[in-house]
Amino acid sequence: MKILSGQFPSIEQMTGQYASQGRVQTNGKTEEDGQSFSEILSAKQKSKEEELRFSKHASLRLSDRHIELSDSQLSRLQEGTQKAGEKGINESLVLMDELAFIVNVRNNTVITAMDQNEAGENVFTNIDGAVIV
Repeated sequence: MKILSGQFPSIEQMTGQYASQGRVQTNGKTEEDGQSFSEILSAKQKSKEEELRFSKHASLRLSDRHIELSDSQLSRLQEGTQKAGEKGINESLVLMDELAFIVNVRNNTVITAMDQNEAGENVFTNIDGAVIV
């Protein structure tokens, strides 16, 4: 792209360059999958919203306590979080395989995690529901 005396190329010129490279069709769709940018962006945002995240605190607790979650366990934890959301729970205790997780359901974020040894008192505060998976 060459800029001369403050003149910028037009959108049509830029679209033409990309279309000639075979990356974008003139209707705004990619040739690879037929989706527009807005469709791809919406799909990515939706998948990010549905993806269970771990807070820094929860990540440190998992590491300190040598807790490693399998794909199956992550899936079940996500499922438990979804069930809590369907019931209108905001802060949930999710119990699974002798592990306990406190999850902020609205943000889809695990706040903390502990195993059976750490949950010795069996007292959990600041939750408004529990799910056992």
